[in-house]
Amino acid sequence: MITQPILLNDAEIELLQQQVGTSTLMGRTIEAHCKAVDAFMALPLDVPGHGEAGGYEHNRHKQNYTYMNLAGRLFLITRQEKYGQFVRDLLALYAEKYLTFDFHVQKNTNPTGRLFHQILNEHCWLMFTSLAYSCVAETMTADERDAVVKGVFEPMLDMFTVKYAHDFDRIHNHGIWAVAAVGICGLAIGKPEYLEMSVYGIDRNDTGGFLAQISQLFAPSGYYMEGPYYHRYAIRPLCVLAEVVHRHMPELDIYNYKNQVIGNTVQALLSTAYPNGEFPALNDASRTMSITDMGVQVAVSLYSQHYGMDDNILGMAKIQDSVWMHPCGLALSNAYEAATQEREIGLPFWPSTELSEGPKGHNGAQGFMRMQDATGDVTQLVMNYGQHGMGHGNFDTLGITFFNRGQEVLREYGFCRWVNVEPKFGGRYLDENKSYARQTIAHNAITIDETCQNHFDVERADSVHGLPHFFIADNDTIKGMSAFANDHYDNVDMQRSVFMLALDELEAPLLIDIYRIDSEDGQTHQYDYSHQYDGQLVRTNFAYSCDSELQTLGHDAGYQHLWKVASGEVTEPNALVSWLQNNTYYTWLGTSSNEKQDVIFTRTGANDPSFNLRSEPAFMLRSHGASSVFASVLETHGYFNEEFEQSVNARGQVKQVRIVGSSKVGTVIEVLTQNSKVTLMVSNILGAKENTPHLTQIDGTTYSWDGFYSLEVTALNHSVEK
Repeated sequence: MITQPILLNDAEIELLQQQVGTSTLMGRTIEAHCKAVDAFMALPLDVPGHGEAGGYEHNRHKQNYTYMNLAGRLFLITRQEKYGQFVRDLLALYAEKYLTFDFHVQKNTNPTGRLFHQILNEHCWLMFTSLAYSCVAETMTADERDAVVKGVFEPMLDMFTVKYAHDFDRIHNHGIWAVAAVGICGLAIGKPEYLEMSVYGIDRNDTGGFLAQISQLFAPSGYYMEGPYYHRYAIRPLCVLAEVVHRHMPELDIYNYKNQVIGNTVQALLSTAYPNGEFPALNDASRTMSITDMGVQVAVSLYSQHYGMDDNILGMAKIQDSVWMHPCGLALSNAYEAATQEREIGLPFWPSTELSEGPKGHNGAQGFMRMQDATGDVTQLVMNYGQHGMGHGNFDTLGITFFNRGQEVLREYGFCRWVNVEPKFGGRYLDENKSYARQTIAHNAITIDETCQNHFDVERADSVHGLPHFFIADNDTIKGMSAFANDHYDNVDMQRSVFMLALDELEAPLLIDIYRIDSEDGQTHQYDYSHQYDGQLVRTNFAYSCDSELQTLGHDAGYQHLWKVASGEVTEPNALVSWLQNNTYYTWLGTSSNEKQDVIFTRTGANDPSFNLRSEPAFMLRSHGASSVFASVLETHGYFNEEFEQSVNARGQVKQVRIVGSSKVGTVIEVLTQNSKVTLMVSNILGAKENTPHLTQIDGTTYSWDGFYSLEVTALNHSVEK
């Protein structure tokens, strides 16, 4: 049996051929791929043996499958024989050498392959190479095809579905790559039974396979439990296999499966991104992965073909400036060209969204809140109150990040890993990923008694999740979200409520943060309210001292990696910390309901003899108490230009934040600015509704409101309720 191209038919190939040499998105994409493949083909062919993860051998195998995949389609689209010959020659070399390689000499936590230190990478190789093979198989002799099938493809299929069958049905991003590779390879060599196995699982009992993957890994909202970084990694095999199933198993109606979960998950991934296109580093993650990733390009093209166009999808295409070299990408390219004839395509603006977690959407959520200021700049606030995220999960429920003016302000450390940096443990996860980056203290949250949430126990963490309270984003003046985490520390319940408030006197939305701790047994605890920032400290309102010799802040749970740089006792009603990050000033004011409070400045790098950690600053407000409330605000203000020696509004407008009081019913705080008093009342009743009445007495004053919160802004001797 001679295989036809798996993802293209003759009519589609002809349409793509018409794009060669044009200035459309597709035309430019084809041209860019031709240049990249031509440059790689100028190198001698090489199928190396084993080497370090991230080393030459690893990267060369990765480059080989990447360029074979592109060259296979370019052979069909450009009709240039050199691309087909490149694929055939490289396939022949792999057929000659593959079975001469033993299983990889480097052992990892994952099973090894013959080419790579973990079979995940071998899955990638097989998926892309099978697609390339399907494009040129018709031009190969029977002996050439037989050599590749028996020398590479069939041994790989046996390894993935027999030797490592347990990993094939794994509900995980590894599992998605496994089923995509096996199903596509099966089609490429004329064994469609492997596609059926990939879709339904080895035992065909709903515990594994593609349908189980997309049913269990993705919530109805589309959110992927491991977070955006691994979402964009899993989205490529998901989309490619979905398109294969659509074409070769149309009876499944895959694009409508589970209420269109594939479309939902593409939308969910895109809606998590910061305004600059980078993804928040939720769970183990790079801080630099963005929507220009090739997998995201495939997802945007696929979405446009099967779920429809809108201005945000067209805006994504504008940013990516490239499309999937496939009929789905051609549909997007054509729509983009038509739209640009009528109007200027703007950048995408995703609305605020709360993405539920879990197979049925009942395992908490992730909140992505956005507000635009008068200049058009978008401020984004992210809070995690979902599930753990399996082996890549961080212990940071109720942690937040904050982004505006093109930069992450309250920052995520991201993973401790130097991807493909060979001397750094082959680019794999380093020990410090567990000892620091995943620990609670590494995040913008409260750490209790210098311990980690869930005792750093993945199994325990996977068994609990945050409890959403409210998510309100339809008010132009104030947007807010709140959630509980009642199972993450022993005998301690936590609630965090965060808001963005627009006031005319402020340049940008004000972040308001109310963090409530309920010590169920009345025991006193140490609370460290941590903030990871970047930039140059400008001023404080308290005296602090710096030790002549640096000491570590603690001995475990990430504290052993923190240098105690300076500390000072808070003597004012609030602690004030102000810093300059690039061209913008940020001022944080915070307090707690506990009597004694200290601010501790830290920097990562202690107990790090291999210099695996980045040296980054943070500060924490530390206090001791039983049930407690922490309240803070973060103001964005001013402008600094070193070249022109300009500094404007370096001090800001916010003067104080005060905790009026708190009860089981609600918490009341006040924020004083230069011209206004803001009173914010927040519901503490889990299960409250939009019309639930609240009434609490604080120091003889009765505060009452209906619903989740009430805001009163008093300015110029008159009040306006929002």
